[in-house]
Amino acid sequence: MTPMLEAVDAPRLSRRGAPPTWLVVAIACAGQFLVVLDISVVNVALPSMRTGLGLSEQGLQWVVNAYAIAFAGFMLLGGRAGDLYGRKRMFLVGLGLFTLASLGGGLAQDGWQLLLARAVQGLGAAVLAPSTLTILTASVPEGAARARAIGTWSAVGAGGGAAGGLVGGVLVDALSWRWVLLINVPVGAVVLAGAVLYLAEGRAGDGRRLDLPGALLVTAGLATLAYGISQTEAAGWTATATLVPLLTGLVLLALFLVVEARTQAPLMPLGLLRLRAVSSANVAMFLSGSAMFCMWFFMTLYAQNVLGYSPVEAGLALVPSSLAVVLGSKIAPRFMRSLGARTVAVLGTLVAVAGFAWQSTMRADGAYLTAIMLPGVLMMLGAGLAGTPLAALATSGAPPQEAGLVSGLVNTSRTMGGSLGLAVMSTLAAARSAGSATPGALTEGYALAFRVGAVVLGVGALLMWVWLPRRGAVGAG
Repeated sequence: MTPMLEAVDAPRLSRRGAPPTWLVVAIACAGQFLVVLDISVVNVALPSMRTGLGLSEQGLQWVVNAYAIAFAGFMLLGGRAGDLYGRKRMFLVGLGLFTLASLGGGLAQDGWQLLLARAVQGLGAAVLAPSTLTILTASVPEGAARARAIGTWSAVGAGGGAAGGLVGGVLVDALSWRWVLLINVPVGAVVLAGAVLYLAEGRAGDGRRLDLPGALLVTAGLATLAYGISQTEAAGWTATATLVPLLTGLVLLALFLVVEARTQAPLMPLGLLRLRAVSSANVAMFLSGSAMFCMWFFMTLYAQNVLGYSPVEAGLALVPSSLAVVLGSKIAPRFMRSLGARTVAVLGTLVAVAGFAWQSTMRADGAYLTAIMLPGVLMMLGAGLAGTPLAALATSGAPPQEAGLVSGLVNTSRTMGGSLGLAVMSTLAAARSAGSATPGALTEGYALAFRVGAVVLGVGALLMWVWLPRRGAVGAG
C-alpha cells in the first residue's frame, strides 16, 4: 500500500512541545476558509465596486477572474514550493501575501489597483492552499482521525464558498464593498500569529531545486487557459479572443509535459498520474467542481434576478445548503469506514444529481421551500459526502515527498473544473435566455444549467464507480 502523507523530516517543535492536534487542524482550516471564501465573497459587492471605482463591465469580470486565474495558475508551483522549502514557511508566505493584498484591495482608489490586488491575492492563495492540506495530513495520524480531519478541511472549504454570498451581502449592506476585502486583514493577522506560534515546520524535499522551466510553463499554461475560459462568456467559444488563449494554453501545457518527461527533478513527476488513486480522484474532483461551483452562482442569480431577493436575503436563503455541505463532509468519514471511500463518493454524487435534477424544474414563481431550500440541501449534502473521500483518495495515492504537489493538484483540479464549468454553463444559460432579462427567460437559462450539471455529475458517478480504487485499495497504484 502506498503510504499516506507524512512529514519525512522530523518536525521542529518549539520548547513548549507539540501543540494540540485540534489547534493545528483549526489553523490549517482557517487558511483554507479564507482562500475559498474570496472566490465568491466579492460577487454581491460588484455593483458597489463599479459605482465606487467607475469600473466597466469588463473590469467587473476581472475583479473575479484576476483572483481565479492567479489562484489556478500558480497552484502546482505553490504545492511544490511547500515540499522543497517547508510547508509552514509557505503557509506564512502565502497568508502574508493574501492579507497584504486584501488590505491593498480594500484601500484601492482606482480600478487597476483593485485588479492588481486581486491578482496578488490569488497568488497568495495558490501558495497557501496546498500547505493547508499537507500540514493537516502530516500532523494527524493515519486512520480514522485523519479521515475526520480531512472531512473538516473539506467542510470548511465548501463552507467558505457557500458563506461568500451571505458574508459579502452583510458587509456591503452594513458597511461598504471595501469590507469584503478588509475583513481578511484582522482574520489573516490572527491566523498568521497562530501559525507562527503553533505550527511545526516540515518538508519532504530532498535538496532538489525548484523546476523553474516546468513551473513557468505550467503556470503560464494554466493561467492562459483560464484566461481563455474567462473570455467565453463575453466573446463566445468561437471568437479569436477565446480561441487564441485556449490553444496557446494547451500548447504550453503540452510543452510542460515534454519538459517534465526529460528533466531529472520535475515539478510534477508524470509517474504520479499512473497512480490510480491520484489520477482517478483528480478527474472526479474536476468533474464535481465543474458542476458544484455553478450551483452557488446560479442559485444566487435565481434568488435575486428572478425571485427578487436582496443580497442579504439571497445569502440567508442558502444557509441551509451551507449547513448541509458541512454535515455531509463531517459524516462522510463514518460511512467511509463501513462502506469504503469509493462507495461514499459515488453515493454522495448521486444525492447531488437528485438535487440538480430537482433544481432544473425551477419556475419563475417558485416557492422558497421547493425552489431553493430542499434541492439546495440535496446538492450540497451530496457535495459534502463526495468531497471528503475524493480528497482522501487523491492524497493517499502519493509518496510523502510529493505531498504538497498532490495537494496542489487537488485544488487545481477543483478550481479549474469550476472555472471551465462556470464558463460553459453561463454560455448555455445565456444562449437559452436569448438576451432576454425577463424572469421567465432567465429561469429557463438557469434551469438548463442545472440539467447539464446533473448530467455531468451522473457521468462523474459512473466514472468514480469504475475507476476509483475499490474498498481496501486506497493508496494503491
